[in-house]
Amino acid sequence: MGSGIWSTDVYDAADRYRRSTGGSAFSYSDSGARTVHPALDPRDATRESRDSAEHPRSTPVAVLFDVTGSMRTVPRVLQTKLPQLLGLLQRQGYASDPQIMFGAIGDATCDRVPLQVGQFESDNRMDDDLGRIVLEGGGGGQMTESYELAMYFMARHTVTDSWEKRGRRGYLFVIGDELAYPRAKSREVSRVIGDDLAEDLPLRQIVDEVTRRWDTYYLLPAGSHYAGNATVLDFWRGLLGQNAVVLDDLDAVCETIALTVGLGEQAIDLDEGLRHLDRAGSSATGTVSKALARLGRGRRAEVSTLPTLTDTTDGVTRL
Repeated sequence: MGSGIWSTDVYDAADRYRRSTGGSAFSYSDSGARTVHPALDPRDATRESRDSAEHPRSTPVAVLFDVTGSMRTVPRVLQTKLPQLLGLLQRQGYASDPQIMFGAIGDATCDRVPLQVGQFESDNRMDDDLGRIVLEGGGGGQMTESYELAMYFMARHTVTDSWEKRGRRGYLFVIGDELAYPRAKSREVSRVIGDDLAEDLPLRQIVDEVTRRWDTYYLLPAGSHYAGNATVLDFWRGLLGQNAVVLDDLDAVCETIALTVGLGEQAIDLDEGLRHLDRAGSSATGTVSKALARLGRGRRAEVSTLPTLTDTTDGVTRL
């Protein structure tokens, strides 16, 4: 739950070992697994991002990606670029004590593994969680996947000290190329997550819940099946506004995430972030510049600006 320190040396050593033995960074999936790994099972689970003496001011960052169809290559890209992501967040000071959680999204109507959710980590265990993801590659073939289940989990099954102690939202990135279902079905929530709902929940309600505590972004990368589809982009912009972001190059996903966090934390402006990419020799500068040009620069909600409720019986305003 966020302890430990990321080590590029440890990451590189593990990568060299896999290469020398012919192993895979996604050995669980590549070995033929077709059930969720116990460490990533969302059923009856809560994921926490907590402060500690080692990380006194944690910043939670959740990255959930579609692993159906053409999108199943996304986690492999993320895994190879983890050092760049952590380098920007930590060494460039984009966020204090970043804790990253990875998860995967499928289709609850037909996939064996429709939702997989790791833990928030500050060290190389985040790479371990990536390696446990089942790259099922299924999906229902109807331009719809179960993004609403993932957002439901983030809204109701995460706890962060960033929010509880400081009233600061975390960052949630959903990477995909299709529509969400219009409702979170109570039977799917019960089967996959374990909650008993009296009725289905409308997607709009789920989005409102999750965006209260999470700055939520939808990344639509080039090369995916529905990239360039106006229906998909309009759908997500209707839900998230300018936080629905088009990426011309999937290889730019880590840099886009890092700079988005840096902008949200007001650690950089976009020009400064792009200069950092140039100095690091990144080929993603043009893609990131285009993708993030639409984003505003405003800071997320602090405790002093949280929504209030007014008790009309006595006129007292309460948090």
